[in-house]
Amino acid sequence: MTLDRLSRQRLDRIVVIGSSCAGKTTFARTLAALFECPAIQLDELYWGPNWNARSPDEFAKLTDAATSGHRWVVDGNYSVIRDLVWPRATAIVWLNIGFCTVLVRALRRTLMRSATGQLLYAGNRESPRRAFFSRDSILLWVVTTYHDRRRRFSALRANSTYPAAEWVELRNAGDAAAFLRSVRSRLTH
Repeated sequence: MTLDRLSRQRLDRIVVIGSSCAGKTTFARTLAALFECPAIQLDELYWGPNWNARSPDEFAKLTDAATSGHRWVVDGNYSVIRDLVWPRATAIVWLNIGFCTVLVRALRRTLMRSATGQLLYAGNRESPRRAFFSRDSILLWVVTTYHDRRRRFSALRANSTYPAAEWVELRNAGDAAAFLRSVRSRLTH
């Protein structure tokens, strides 16, 4: 499915998925700004202070409240709330970016965040110890989940479990940039 075949109404409630470090948050924020609607980052709803995950019930309540509006862009892959969010979505944008690109992005992002002490959701920060010497390493997460996520998203798309949502697959940064340019062009004309 391309943007040309999607109507404006099909872009009212968008879920942006992809592997970790595929660019979901940046893409979703840009899209939300273009549509002048909320950008909802599931990581922000999931993580509490000190990298403690919220309970499934609390996470579901926060997600339900955030996605109860008529227009929004959500980024994230949490299967525990998929059946809550995806039936509400009118479009699913899959950033199906190649493994090497994602791994380089993960390394670059992790080094930058660790070096600068960038403040993340719930006051958390990435540290060199957590990033490189921990079982909770985002780099390890990317390596161990990338191929499984790709298979799962492909299966979800193929079996039409969420038929109300149109799927858009973007396979590289150029596709993602072209999609955003197309949205911008449609909104200004």
